[in-house]
Amino acid sequence: MTDTTRTARAGVPERPSLDGLEETWSRRWQSDGTYAFDRSKERADVYSIDTPPPTVSGELHMGHVFSYTHTDAVARFQRMRGRTVFYPMGWDDNGLPTERRVQNVYGVRPDPALPYDRDWRPPAAPVGDDARKNPTAISRRNFIELCETLTVEDEKVFEALWRRLGLSVDWSLTYTTIGRPARAASQRAFLRNLARGEAYQAEAPTLWDVGFGTAVAQAELEDRDRPGAYHRLRFTGPDGREVLIDTTRPELLPACVALVCHPDDERYADLVGASARTPVFGVEVPVRAHPLADPAKGTGIAMVCTFGDLADVTWWRELRLDTRVVIGRDGRLLPEAPAGVPAGPYAALAGQTVNGARRTLVELLADAGDLVGEPRPITHPVKFYERGDRPLEIVSTRQWYLRNGGRDADLREELLARGRELRWVPEHMRHRYEHWVGGLTGDWLVSRQRFFGVPVPVWYRLDDAGEPDWTHPLTPDEAMLPIDPTSEPPPGYQEAQRGVPGGFTGDPDVLDTWATSSLTPQVVGGWETDPDLHRRVFPMDLRPQGHDIIRTWLFATVVRSHLEHGVLPWRTAVLSGWILDPDRKKMSKSKGNVVTPMGLLEQHGSDAVRYWAANGKPGMDLAFDPAQVKVGRRLATKVLNASRFALGLGAADALRAPVTQPLDTAMLAELSGVVATATAAFDGYDHTAALMATEAFFWRFCDDYIELVKERAYGSGPAADSARAALATALSVQLRLFAPVLPFVTEEVWSWWRYGSVHRSTWPTTYEVGRAMAAPGDPELLRLAADALGQVRRAKSERKLSMKAEVPLAEALGPAALLDQLTTVADDLRAAGRIAKLDLLPDRTPELVVACAF
Repeated sequence: MTDTTRTARAGVPERPSLDGLEETWSRRWQSDGTYAFDRSKERADVYSIDTPPPTVSGELHMGHVFSYTHTDAVARFQRMRGRTVFYPMGWDDNGLPTERRVQNVYGVRPDPALPYDRDWRPPAAPVGDDARKNPTAISRRNFIELCETLTVEDEKVFEALWRRLGLSVDWSLTYTTIGRPARAASQRAFLRNLARGEAYQAEAPTLWDVGFGTAVAQAELEDRDRPGAYHRLRFTGPDGREVLIDTTRPELLPACVALVCHPDDERYADLVGASARTPVFGVEVPVRAHPLADPAKGTGIAMVCTFGDLADVTWWRELRLDTRVVIGRDGRLLPEAPAGVPAGPYAALAGQTVNGARRTLVELLADAGDLVGEPRPITHPVKFYERGDRPLEIVSTRQWYLRNGGRDADLREELLARGRELRWVPEHMRHRYEHWVGGLTGDWLVSRQRFFGVPVPVWYRLDDAGEPDWTHPLTPDEAMLPIDPTSEPPPGYQEAQRGVPGGFTGDPDVLDTWATSSLTPQVVGGWETDPDLHRRVFPMDLRPQGHDIIRTWLFATVVRSHLEHGVLPWRTAVLSGWILDPDRKKMSKSKGNVVTPMGLLEQHGSDAVRYWAANGKPGMDLAFDPAQVKVGRRLATKVLNASRFALGLGAADALRAPVTQPLDTAMLAELSGVVATATAAFDGYDHTAALMATEAFFWRFCDDYIELVKERAYGSGPAADSARAALATALSVQLRLFAPVLPFVTEEVWSWWRYGSVHRSTWPTTYEVGRAMAAPGDPELLRLAADALGQVRRAKSERKLSMKAEVPLAEALGPAALLDQLTTVADDLRAAGRIAKLDLLPDRTPELVVACAF
C-alpha cells in the first residue's frame, strides 16, 4: 500500500517539534479518510474489532487510555499488514449511571405519574447540594429527553480526547447504546429469545437496590466490608426449650419462616420436624435441616427470613417454605404485617427504615427478655450493587430473565465449551470465565425499573377487572422496532384502550444496559439491517476489554451470540489489567488517586502517554509512572531529531540504492531480526515486546550506528552511497515499527520524505530488509564496532576530553578472529573515534580491548 496515495512530501523542517502534531494530524487523518473501513474487501481481508463502548456518564481516566491504546496498536498493525480494519467507536449512554449523573447535575427526579411538559427547561448550570437533596419531579419523557441531551454533550468530550490520543477509529461508524439501531437490535434479540423460550418472566425474590429503586443482576454485585453486630435471640422450642439464634438482622424477625440446622448436627437433631416460636411475635415456625447450614457459625442454627440474604432464598426455595415479606421497594418496612404475624408488635416497625426498625426491634427484644447478652460488633461483607451506595435488599418482584446456564446444566456446558473455543490473551484469563460460569446460581435478570434505557418491547392484555395477563404478553412485529410500549399501543389496539379493563398496559421496565451492550457486535455489524456488512465483519476478530468485566460484558456477549447465531461473537479476547497508582494501589475516584489524562496529553504529548500505556502487557496491571511518560517524550523527540539528521545526509534519495558495506549490512541484519521479533509479538497480541525490541534497536541505531557511519555518509562514492541507503532503509522500517504506538511523530517524519501515510504503508518484512543488502550481513559486526567505539569514548570521558578530540594512537587487542572482523569496519571506527592511527594486536587478550594514547 506504500505510496499509493500521492500526497506531496513536506520536506524536512529546520526545527522539528512535537508541539501541535496531534491537532495537525488528527485533522488530516479525518479529511483524508486514513482510517476509513473499505466495504469492498472480503471477509479474509477484514479485521473487525468489537470496541468496548465507554460509559459517557463518567470520566475518562488513565485506565481508558491504557486499554484503548493497546487496542489501537493492534488496529494499526493489522491495517499495515494489509487488512481493512473495521474499528468503530461506541458510547454506552443508557442505564443507571446516566440517570444518576442527570439527577446530580440538574437536581431532578423522574415521576412517571406526571404529564409531559413541552415547555419545561432544565437549569442553565449544574445545581448545588440543596437542589440534589430536594430534586424537582419531572415527567418520564422530560427526564429521558434530559438524559439524551446531556449524553450528547458528554460524548463530544470523550470524542475530543480519543482524537487527541490518536485512536485510528472510523468515526463514521460511531454508535450509541441508546441510539435507534441499538434499541432495535436489543429489542429484536429479546423478542427472539422470548419466542425460543430463552426469555421468561417470573415473580421471585430479587436483589434490589433501594437507592436506584431497581432490581440488579448477580453479575453486578460486589461485597463491601461493613460494620455490624451479632444479636443473640431467644426462640422457644417444644416444652419451653430455649433455642438461641445469632443474627445480624434482627429487624427481619417478623419475616422469619423457619429455623434451619445441618442434618448432622446432633445438638438440634431432636428439633428437626418440630417447631419453635419467635420472640416478640410468638409466631410458630418449623425447624428444618439443610446441608448449607454451618454448624460452626453462630449457635449452629439460623433463622430463615424472606429475605435477608441469598442463603435465605436458597433455603426458602429448596425447603418450600412460606413467604412473609416485610421490606418494600423503598427500603422501609411495609405498613401492614405479613399474614400470620400479629399486627400489634409489628405496628412499632411499620414504615421505618431498616436501621430504624433494627433499633426498635432490639429494644422490644430487650424489654421482653429475649435479647441474650449485648450485641457483639463485627465487620462482615455486605452485598452492594456495584454502582450503588446502599446495601441491597431482597424483595419479591416480577422480572424478566434470560437463560444463561445458571439453572440449565446443558446450556452451562455449551457456554463453557464456547470459552474453550475462544483465544484468550493472556490464556489464564479463561479460568476466570470458567469460574464465573460454573458458579452461576440463577438466570440473568435483564429487566430494570428505571427510565433511560431500551424498553422491554411487550404489552399485556387487561382482563375485565383491569388485571394484566402476565402469561401471554403481546409482542410487536420486528418491522415496528424500536418501540416504546409506554407510549405506543400494541397491534390491534388503540391508545384510548391503555389502562382500561379489556384493554392493555405496556411493560414499564427497561432492559439492563448489559442486555444492549452484549449485542455490540450485532449493533455495529449490521445484523438483520445490512447483511452485506454483517457477512464481512461477523464473527469479529477481536474483543478487547478489562478483566474485571469478564463476568458481565464478555460472558453476556457470548450468551447472546450463542443463543442467536450458534457461534462465538469473536475469535480472540484480549484482557487489560488495572492501572495502579505509584504505590501500586488500584486507582479509583473514591480513593482520590485518579489521574485524568487530558492534562498529561497536553503537557507531554499523546505519543509519550501512549508509550507509557504500551509498556503494560495484556492482562497485567501497570503502575502509573510520570517518569515513564517523560521517557516516551524523549523517545519521540529522538525520532524527530535522528530522522532529521539522517535525511539531512541525503538518505531520502538513496532509499532503494544497494547496501554494500559490511557495517551497513550488519546493521540491517540486526534490524531484520527486530522486524521478525516485533511481527511475531504483534501477531501474539504482545505490543509491549514489539515496542521493547524496536526501542532497544533504535537507541543502538542512534548511539552506535549513526555515530559510526556519519563521516562516511557525508562523503561521496559507493561507500557513502551504501551508508545513505542503509540509513534510508533503517529509517523507513523503524518508522513503521514505531507507528502503532507513536502514530503522530512517525506520521510527521514520514511526511517529510515519503508519499501517503505511514499508517497506510505496508508493515516491514524481513524480505524487504534483506532485499536492500547486496550481501548477507552479520549483526555481531555492529555490536563489535559499537563496543570498540564505546571504549574509545570512555577513554576520552575519563580524561575529560571532548568526544571530538583526536586520538593519536589506538591499539586494539583481542583474539585474531575478532580483530579480523574489526578490520572490515576499521575505517568507520577511525572516523567516528577521531583515531589518527589504529593498530591491531592479535591474541594479546581473550576479549576486545581498545587502548588509547593521548
